[in-house]
Amino acid sequence: MSLFSKRDRPLFVLAIVLLVVVAYFVSRPAPPPVPATPAPAPPRPALSMLALPPDWRALEIYQNTITREEFEWLLTTVFTTGNAWQTCIAIDATEARIQTGNSPADEIFHLRFAPAESAAPRHWRSAKELPPTSPEKPLADLKIAIDPGHIGGEWAKLEERWFVVGSGTPVQEGDMTLLVANLLKPRLEALGATVSLVRDKTEPVTSIRPDALLSLAQDSTAGSPQKLAERLFYRTAEIRARADLVNQSLKPDLVLCLHFNAEAWGDPNQPILIDRSHLHLLLNGAYTDEEVLLADQRFALLQKLLQRTHQEEVLVGATVAGTFAEISCLPAYAYPAESKTVRPVAGQPYLWVRNLLANRLYDCPVIFMEPYVMNSTIDHARIQAGDYGGLREISGKLQPSIFHEYADALAEGLARHYRRSRPTPR
Repeated sequence: MSLFSKRDRPLFVLAIVLLVVVAYFVSRPAPPPVPATPAPAPPRPALSMLALPPDWRALEIYQNTITREEFEWLLTTVFTTGNAWQTCIAIDATEARIQTGNSPADEIFHLRFAPAESAAPRHWRSAKELPPTSPEKPLADLKIAIDPGHIGGEWAKLEERWFVVGSGTPVQEGDMTLLVANLLKPRLEALGATVSLVRDKTEPVTSIRPDALLSLAQDSTAGSPQKLAERLFYRTAEIRARADLVNQSLKPDLVLCLHFNAEAWGDPNQPILIDRSHLHLLLNGAYTDEEVLLADQRFALLQKLLQRTHQEEVLVGATVAGTFAEISCLPAYAYPAESKTVRPVAGQPYLWVRNLLANRLYDCPVIFMEPYVMNSTIDHARIQAGDYGGLREISGKLQPSIFHEYADALAEGLARHYRRSRPTPR
C-alpha cells in the first residue's frame, strides 16, 4: 500500500524539488564580491611639457620672510605681465593664499607675510654675503657655473642654431658658446672663483633623445610630431637635465648662461645678413598669463620671488652690461613696446626680464647673456676669422677675436661688480 495517495503525490514532488533547489543555493560557493567603484582621481594640475608637479611644501621655509608690500611689488612689476595671477593668488594684509592647482577646489598654500623684511633661506650667496677678500681676488669664495648655450656639433642643425654663408665656415652657436666658456673659465679662476662648466663638449647633457619623445609629441596638435619631439629634446629635456645638474650637484652662487644673439635669417643655407649688432642681458621675470596658470611655473615664479634672485641679478647684470658695452661698443637692444613676454628694468637699458626655462629652473641668480648678432655683417666677419690672440684687421678695423672679447668683457664686468659690492679685509 502506498504511503501517499494520488492526490498527495504532486505535493510530495514539489517538496522534493524545493529541497533540491534550497540545497543547491546553500552549498554553492559565494560569488566574489563586486569591487567598489574607485573614487575618481583628482585632476592633474596643468603643467609645462615634461614638468613634474611641484612640492609646495618646499615654500614653507619662506614663511614670515617677506613683507606684503615687497611681495606685491615684485609680483606685479617684475614677475608678471598681466592679471591672471589674481585668479590663483589672493593677497590680504597678513598672507598670500596660493592655489596649488587650477581650480578653486585645489589645495591652498598659505604664505604668511613678515612685518619687516628678513633674510630669505637659500644656498647661494649675494656679493655682500661673501667673506671679505682682496681687490686682486674679487671672486674668491664665489661659486660660478658657466652654461654654454645650446649643444652644437652634430646637433647644431637639428636645434636650428646653424647657418652658412656660401663656402664659409658654418656658424654653430653651441660651438661658439663652448669656445667662450673655455676662455672664460681660467679668467674667472684667476680672479679667485670656483668655476664649473655645465657642458664641456658638443654633446647633450640629457640622456633622452628625440625618438623617446615621439609618443608624447604625437599627442599634441602643434604641427609635425617629429619636429615637436626634436624641440622637446633640445629646448626642454636638455635644459631640465642641466638644471638638475646645477641644482643638485653644482649649487653655485651664480649661473652665467652664454649665448650669441641673432635675428631671423630665413634659409640657413642662404641666410639673411643684417647691418646691425647689439647687446642685452636677460633676468628672470615677465611670466605671461598663460605661464602663471601652469602650476610648475607658478611655483618657480614664487620661489624666485621669495629668494630675491631679481635684486641680485639686477646688481650683477647692471655692472656686467655696462662693462660689456664699454669694451665691445655694442648698443642696447630694445624689445618692441607691445611685447607681452618681457619687461624692461627701470634705468637699465641693457637689462630685460624674461621667463626662459634656464633662468627659471636654475635655483640661484642667473645672468643670461645675449651679445652680438650672429647673422650681422659686422659680427659674421669676426666669427669667420675664428679665435686668435691680439688684434687683426677685420672689415677695415683692428679688432680682437670676438670670442676673446666676449670672455674678457664678461670677466671684467664680474670683477668690477664684486670688487665694488663685497666687503674688504680690515
